[in-house]
Amino acid sequence: MTRAIAAAPAQASTGVTTLAPGGTSFQVFSPEEAAAAARSGRWKVLDVRPVPPLSYIGGHVPGAVHLSEQAFRGPNGRLPFQIWSPAKLASLLSQAGISDRDSVLVYSDGNDVLGTSLVSYILEKSGVRQVAIVDGGLSGFKAAGQSTTKAFPSFQAGSFRPTTVKGLAISLSELEPLIGRSDVVIIDPRPKAQFEGTDQTFIRNGHIPGAKNIPWQTFTEANNADEAKKNAHKLRSLDEIRALLVSRGITPDKEIIVSCSTGREASLQFLTLRHLLKYPRVRIYEGSWTEYSASKLPISVGPEGSPPQQVSLR
Repeated sequence: MTRAIAAAPAQASTGVTTLAPGGTSFQVFSPEEAAAAARSGRWKVLDVRPVPPLSYIGGHVPGAVHLSEQAFRGPNGRLPFQIWSPAKLASLLSQAGISDRDSVLVYSDGNDVLGTSLVSYILEKSGVRQVAIVDGGLSGFKAAGQSTTKAFPSFQAGSFRPTTVKGLAISLSELEPLIGRSDVVIIDPRPKAQFEGTDQTFIRNGHIPGAKNIPWQTFTEANNADEAKKNAHKLRSLDEIRALLVSRGITPDKEIIVSCSTGREASLQFLTLRHLLKYPRVRIYEGSWTEYSASKLPISVGPEGSPPQQVSLR
């Protein structure tokens, strides 16, 4: 169900329309629902696989335009892998035939469900009213007997107005005073080795003090004991995800911040909590550990509950 926008759009001096949160409906479509949406002509379909060109050329959902998830981010003069400006995103989406009033269906495959969720988050932040993903991704779509095609869709450029939705993301300066508060939960969906700091990828390694480590795969069928049911692009039941969260003290009365490496892993949990489980106060820290590790703020090294410490930049 599409929620009403909380306030009238404001036109910023930069030419970017600013919206309040709450205007986007996010859904998870079964393969059958996705195929019907693609056939209907009422949904624009984005294949966001970060794959060699021949993978898309070799088969895709009918009507899908390929626009790699990697096209949506880049350097911002200070950090790598940051979401492009509203103006650049508007140009990119227009080129792919999408207008800001369109409904958009997004899919990828396998572990790249994170690309699906990242692009879906970016679409929400860009003011798209209806966004859906394909449960199971392309593999699930084909396994359900839905047809793919090698035909390229013909389309005209869209008209996407530069837009940003406020209140979905949190900045480092906003995050800092929330660290350690009992009414705030920080979820870190990275692998255990990155969370605990044994993986030495970053300039400083560890996690935001007080964060809870819930790897993103726990929300999906990535680790299903039944090999035939393993699919990182397919979500577990909402009852299972809700029970997992409650067992870790992550309840709807808390303010939730999701932070990972670059915002990609966090996007899956952000969408699940905010839209599917209806947690009322969920934000994503887009800078994530890429930004936090380069700051001078204290970090924790080791398992959950490890004390904060000052660690110098390497």
